[in-house]
Amino acid sequence: MSVTVLDVKGLNCPLPILRAKKAIKDVVAGATLQVLATDPGSVKDFEAFCRQTGNELSSWGEESGVYTFNIKKG
Repeated sequence: MSVTVLDVKGLNCPLPILRAKKAIKDVVAGATLQVLATDPGSVKDFEAFCRQTGNELSSWGEESGVYTFNIKKG
């Protein structure tokens, strides 16, 4: 499956979610949108975003202050 990468490093809430909402529209069902963010609050934001939109937060992690979220489009 294809992966689309969205870099929102340096942006704070609500911008990472708003950009992801726009970007996921162009992702085919079953494919993954990978979001790279630096806002620590984005962890809760993306968990809530996936619950509300029916997409799956298949994995996330943090390394050197950069959070990586893999969102599988439902």
